[in-house]
Amino acid sequence: MIQATFPSYRPRRRRNTPGLLALTRETRLAADQLVYPLFIRPKDTFRKEIGSMPNQFQWGYADAERMVGDAIKLGVRSFLLFGIPDHKDAEGSSAWDSEGVIPTVLRRLRRAFGSEILLITDECFCEYTSHGHCGLIQKKGERVVLENDKTVANLASQCVVHAQAGADIVAPSGMLDGMVAGIRSGLDHAGLEDIPILAYSAKYASAFYGPFREAAESPPQFGDRTSYQMDPANRLEALTEVAQDISQGADFVMVKPALAYLDIIREVKNAFPVPVAAYNVSGEYAMLKAAAQNGWIDEKRAILETLGSIHRAGADILITYHALEAAPWIKGG
Repeated sequence: MIQATFPSYRPRRRRNTPGLLALTRETRLAADQLVYPLFIRPKDTFRKEIGSMPNQFQWGYADAERMVGDAIKLGVRSFLLFGIPDHKDAEGSSAWDSEGVIPTVLRRLRRAFGSEILLITDECFCEYTSHGHCGLIQKKGERVVLENDKTVANLASQCVVHAQAGADIVAPSGMLDGMVAGIRSGLDHAGLEDIPILAYSAKYASAFYGPFREAAESPPQFGDRTSYQMDPANRLEALTEVAQDISQGADFVMVKPALAYLDIIREVKNAFPVPVAAYNVSGEYAMLKAAAQNGWIDEKRAILETLGSIHRAGADILITYHALEAAPWIKGG
């Protein structure tokens, strides 16, 4: 028999028991890192499941209050709000209506829960425009091009209205040039200099947004968003976009989507000394749910492994539709 010579150091020794595994774990998830997205309709009572996103819903105001109360009991206290208005037009004017869907739900949630919750508002126009694009547009041949600077002015107005209604953080997602500077100026002039900005700084033109567009009722009616969202093939451009937003006053930056862009999350985290968020988007959620429903994966293990990988890549803040199911698992060890 051949006698093998083994090294004196054996990494397997650290894996012999659950206690050893827990003791030496490098990446630890916490429930307070999780942000749960909410889709709000301007109705008092409304609850509609999103077909492509099992266990996710559009909510009316009263139902959203009840859901937030339930989420708090599970350990989730941070929420990202998306509004689905009754009125849509070419510029998305209901987005900065002080009596609109998001200001209304902000005031209701703030009255109900005070500072016990953190409310982040997605700042964009795709849910509010009749054409489904992220601001004022013009067509150049077959291409749809945003009227960038005019849209930034509208975006600043939207952010001011939301901050005045009770938002803790405003989160511009339209990938507009100069959006952070415009918002910062608008907030400061309104006496809201303490409101931080979470910029969707590296948002890619991804195939993984499909279910979200059903949830938010925001698919483009023509063309696509490749003229303003990033090319999935690009890496260095993400660092440029992030640097630009930080220079303009972004307090947090985001990479979206998460799973196909773990390398970008890590590079951003290595390069910039600000908190990094990652959005575990609708298509990523839907894939796991479909596989779990077919019995092809262990759902709990797959969800925790997925969220752990995003955090391990460098994300400090995890925006995820898995938040409510994952939080008790995380808290329970």
